[in-house]
Amino acid sequence: MNKVLVEIFLPAANQSFDVYIPLESRMSEVLVLVSSLLSDLSDGKYKATQDAVLCDAETGIIFNINMTVFELGIKNGSKLMLI
Repeated sequence: MNKVLVEIFLPAANQSFDVYIPLESRMSEVLVLVSSLLSDLSDGKYKATQDAVLCDAETGIIFNINMTVFELGIKNGSKLMLI
């Protein structure tokens, strides 16, 4: 499985985390995995919910959850934000 290393900023915890995400997965799947993971890593500062969204940290554009990571052009070093 091909993966990319991205930095995900979590405003609720004011922290960034480096996470590997699979290129072939749809963003909807990645969102569930990442929000659960960061909920654990943030020591309770962030609680995973159904309303969470992943967006580009630099532009603020929300990613289409029906597209794959590859289709969205996410690559090694991309900066994302989980809100």
